[in-house]
Amino acid sequence: MDFTSRMVALLAELRRERNGAVADAMRCYGAPYGLNYGVSLPTLRKLARAETPDHDFARYLYLQEVRELRLAALHIARPESLTPDEFPAWAAGIVNSEVAEEAAFAFLSRSAALPALFDAWIADPNPLLRYAALQSAARSDLLTAAWIAPAVEAVRRAAVCAAESLSKPAAAPLSASSAARLIAQGAVALLSAVGGLNEENRQAVLRAAGSLGKLPAEDYVHEELTWRLEA
Repeated sequence: MDFTSRMVALLAELRRERNGAVADAMRCYGAPYGLNYGVSLPTLRKLARAETPDHDFARYLYLQEVRELRLAALHIARPESLTPDEFPAWAAGIVNSEVAEEAAFAFLSRSAALPALFDAWIADPNPLLRYAALQSAARSDLLTAAWIAPAVEAVRRAAVCAAESLSKPAAAPLSASSAARLIAQGAVALLSAVGGLNEENRQAVLRAAGSLGKLPAEDYVHEELTWRLEA
């Protein structure tokens, strides 16, 4: 079958699992999907994993404005096929926090290209890409202490941006305060994972986090790391 026929067949399976209550209760930061059938993540993952991994087909699905197809694409894609020239294409589909989290969980964290992606996305103007980079790094087997400083700096920048935006109307789908909170959560996931590797890393994480100020996102990182990493 060609890609269109395969997509139609997969979509038919997904639509059979549609759940309006799930769609209505769904909460994520960022832009809404063009179409959302409300299929639960466990069910969506099961159906997607039943497909044969196919990177080109995954990229085709990822272009669709349907929640279930875009998320399924992240499980059908081949992490070993991800290359830096593809980063912009995958970045374009990360329109909200759910896609960012599923991309990290299913695809990006498993790729050997993650270090290059982390470097490219951690300073990107789009906070959802920074969040995806942090969550991917936190789950990666390539976890390294070299990611501590960029993670802390990402929190600092987001916290300052949120503070400066308080007097301005939110023009983007993701407000600066929501973006700062997401990035703080991603940073906590990464810093906790790095700090849990050994005592040297734990001390390095606590020192770096100690350089943060008292803005809300920074306070969140302080509080979370205190109970996660303090001896």
